[in-house]
Amino acid sequence: MSSIFGKLFTISTFGESHGGGVGVIVDGCPPRVEISAEEIQSELNRRKPGQSKITTPRQESDLCEIVSGVFQGKTLGTPIAILVRNKDARSQDYDEMAVKYRPSHADATYDAKYGIRNWQGGGRSSARETIGRVAGGAIAKKILHQIAGVEIIAYVKTIKDISASVDQETVTLEQVESNIVRCPDSVAAEKMIDLIDQIRREKDSLGGVVECVVRNVPKGLGEPVFDKLEADLAKAIMSLPATKGFEIGSGFEGTLLTGSQHNDEFYLDEAGNTRTMTNRSGGIQGGISNGENIVIRAAFKPTATIGKEQKTVTKEGEETVLAAKGRHDPCVLPRAVPMVEAMVALVLCDHLLRHHAQCGLDI
Repeated sequence: MSSIFGKLFTISTFGESHGGGVGVIVDGCPPRVEISAEEIQSELNRRKPGQSKITTPRQESDLCEIVSGVFQGKTLGTPIAILVRNKDARSQDYDEMAVKYRPSHADATYDAKYGIRNWQGGGRSSARETIGRVAGGAIAKKILHQIAGVEIIAYVKTIKDISASVDQETVTLEQVESNIVRCPDSVAAEKMIDLIDQIRREKDSLGGVVECVVRNVPKGLGEPVFDKLEADLAKAIMSLPATKGFEIGSGFEGTLLTGSQHNDEFYLDEAGNTRTMTNRSGGIQGGISNGENIVIRAAFKPTATIGKEQKTVTKEGEETVLAAKGRHDPCVLPRAVPMVEAMVALVLCDHLLRHHAQCGLDI
């Protein structure tokens, strides 16, 4: 199973949803970076379950333990191991799902590939695996901010057909965290919360779009041809659970424009820097960051595990029905926001180190 991500700044996640715990090993982190368990914990708190009436009621504190790689508040340059222990697993809720496949979940495909799976809570296919990503992303965020002042802000852009109006230039973390759906548009947020709560009571689920804006991105990040920055971002985002689509800049809407309408024309700012008048490229051209804001969007499907009765089959090949039990998010979007930020941070941190390794020498 491919559980390692990155080239120079790498993470390796481990653990299952109802096992002893989950976590991550971060390798390639530069030494002397100031990092604390509290900084990592603040990111994990945004991801953890039981936050509100529109998330899963599973109660996990998700307290992180830094096992290695940090001494006296600074990274050593050695592998950083972070562990979060599972406390509130209820494996009996999944007894029926041990033999009945959940529609659109990973149950059937895991069996097809491995011939065995941990059916308790979804095992490795559970979004609980993303704890390791968010913990590693917290370290990546710290490096990016310390070295280049990079700022990464994600938020819920749409839930079903409710869309938010967000100023990408000025949106703040405080605005995103001001409500339980993590949408900085307060009017749209209220509508989203009401709709998710309604769907929750109906034992159904919803999907939507998370948008992410990255400011103060250094120019030159990205490794053409195969490791273009947007290609690695796409892989990172699409590796998250429940993702079904990735866009950057104008995305699919850009196909409706002509070249003259779509091109980002250049100009020189007051400091003599080359800038673009528009940003339909989403901050990346030719696979390399151009210094403008990186703007991406991630589409998340409705949560697969729902309480409504649906047709399915058993592991033994018998047709049956399943109304899933357990505790699940009626909409993954609010908790997906820090996951998206983490994956973006991991990609950018890795490419920052790769860029310095290849092009940082003054020859």
